[in-house]
Amino acid sequence: MNLPNTNQKRIVIIGGGFAGISLAKKLKELDAQVVMIDRHNYHTFQPLLYQVSTSGLEPDSIAYPIRKILKELDNFYFRLANVDKIDPEKQEIFTSTGVLSYDYLVMATGTKTNYFNNENIAKNAMPMKSVPQALNIRSLVLQNFEKADDSTSEEEQKALLNFCVVGAGPTGVELAGALAELKHNVFPKDYTHLDISKMRIHLFEGGPRVLPPMSEKSSKKATEFLEKLGVEIHLNTIVQDYNDGIVTIRGGETMRSENFIWSAGVTGATIDGFKEEHLVERLNRYKVNSFNQVEGYTNIFAIGDIAYMETEDFPKGHPQVAQPAIQQGENLAKNFKKLLANKALNPFKYIDKGSMATIGRNKAVVDLHKLKFGGFFAWFIWMFVHLMALVGFRNKVIVFFNWGYNYINYDKAARLIVRPYKTKS
Repeated sequence: MNLPNTNQKRIVIIGGGFAGISLAKKLKELDAQVVMIDRHNYHTFQPLLYQVSTSGLEPDSIAYPIRKILKELDNFYFRLANVDKIDPEKQEIFTSTGVLSYDYLVMATGTKTNYFNNENIAKNAMPMKSVPQALNIRSLVLQNFEKADDSTSEEEQKALLNFCVVGAGPTGVELAGALAELKHNVFPKDYTHLDISKMRIHLFEGGPRVLPPMSEKSSKKATEFLEKLGVEIHLNTIVQDYNDGIVTIRGGETMRSENFIWSAGVTGATIDGFKEEHLVERLNRYKVNSFNQVEGYTNIFAIGDIAYMETEDFPKGHPQVAQPAIQQGENLAKNFKKLLANKALNPFKYIDKGSMATIGRNKAVVDLHKLKFGGFFAWFIWMFVHLMALVGFRNKVIVFFNWGYNYINYDKAARLIVRPYKTKS
C-alpha cells in the first residue's frame, strides 16, 4: 500500500461508519499519521436507508465522501480497499491493495446481516445494510409493480404485490410504515388500472412485540400506528425459509411473495486473524475493556457495533446503534492524545440520549429516559434529530427539501429504476 514513511506513530482505522468517522474527526492536529481504510469511498447515514429503498430519498442525500468529511485533518490518508486479514503479532494488515503496518489499530467495521445460517434466506432475501442494497430494494419494488400492472394472472399479481418484512426492530418497523405510505398515497396515482388493495404488507417478529429495544409503551403505540396503516403484524412468528417465492413459517404455514426483505438481525463484521478468545462467539463482537482495547492488546482497539463492553449499566454490551459508536469514537480520540503523551486513559461511559422510530407521516415514537411519547410531536423530533445528524450542509438541505415536498404533495419523487435488480440465480 502506497503511504509515505514517517517517524510519527501510524493509527489505522478500519471502517468509515459512525464510529470511525467520529474518531477520525477528533484527531485533528494529533502528532500521528492517520489512515482510514473502507470498501466504500463514502460514509452512509444508515438510519435513512429505508427512505432510499422506498423512493423517498436519492442515495447521494444520505451518503457523503469520506475524503471530504475529513479534508481538514492533518496528515490524513484514505485508502479504498477490502481488509482480508490482520496479523496482530507482526502488526500488519492484509488488504486487497497491499500490506500495511500499524502502530495502533482501530477496528470500526460495524455489522453485517445475520441470516442465522439459513442458506436459502441468505441467497434469496433482500437485505438493507448499504446504499446498493437499498437501491436493489427500490428497483425490485418498482419492477414488481410494473410486472403486476401487466400481468393477467390473479395469483401472480398477489405474489408481486405481497410484501414480507422479517424483523420488527426500528428498521423493519420504519420500512413497513414507509411501504404502507406508498400504498395509500403514491401507488394509486401511478398505477390507476391496478387494484392497489391487493398490496399486502406483512411484518414478522419472533418476539412478543414490535420494537423490542424500546419501551412497552412505545411498542404498543407503534403497533397501533402500523395497524392503522394496514400493516399485518405477526408476533411470536419465526420465518424458517424463503425459496422460489415461497415464505415458510415455523408450524408449516406458507405464503407466496416476490418481495422478501430481511431485517431480523445483525452480526459483527469481524476480520480474520484474531483468536476465538477475543470474540463473543454468539454475537461475533470483539471483547474490549473500558478503554475499548481488545482484550489481550494495548495497541488494538474496537469501537462501535463491533465492540462488546460489559458494564454495570450494560451487562450485555452497549446497544448497536449510532450514539454508542459516536461516543466511543470521541472518547478514543481523547485517549489517543493521552496515549501519545504517556498519560492515563479515560474509561468510556455511555450517555444514553434515548431512542426513536418513525412509522410514517405524522407518526413516530420516542423513548427519552422516563419520558415516552408518540404521534406528531415525536415525528417532528425524529425529523429534526435525523436532519441535524446528517453529514454535510448540502445533504441537510436536500433531505429537508425532499421531506417538505413529500409532505405537501403526498409524494415520493425518487421512483426510478435506474439500475434494474436481477434475481440471484
